[in-house]
Amino acid sequence: MIVQQILKEKPEGSVVTVPPGSTVAEAVEVLSARRIGAVVVSPDGRRVTGILSERDVMRELGRRGTACLADPVEKLMTAAIVGCDGQDSVESIMQRMTDGRFRHMPVMQGAEMVGLISIGDVVKARLSELAMEKDALEGMIKGF
Repeated sequence: MIVQQILKEKPEGSVVTVPPGSTVAEAVEVLSARRIGAVVVSPDGRRVTGILSERDVMRELGRRGTACLADPVEKLMTAAIVGCDGQDSVESIMQRMTDGRFRHMPVMQGAEMVGLISIGDVVKARLSELAMEKDALEGMIKGF
């Protein structure tokens, strides 16, 4: 399975962004309201400036307390983004996410973001793949 197939399963407009210059408090409100783990920091919904995750916020809250909520998202976000292409395999994405210890990855087409996948999306796709393989093998063994 490839990343493009995962994106087809996701609802249209599922990438949530906040503009650069937003405060961490504003981003946290979006995370809470949408019940999501990360927002993409983007000036236009296509170019990725960074990703702010709930982990980024919690780490800083633990260090500095609520004062960090007034900071701009750029101060806490991850700016060195690892993206993927729609043709990347689920296995390669799973490995990159595991190695990099992150849970969200923008799907890029050139310099533009066309989607966002989470480790949950990747695991769901992989489980679906494994179930299909299991069914096919059982069918071969049973002679179906």
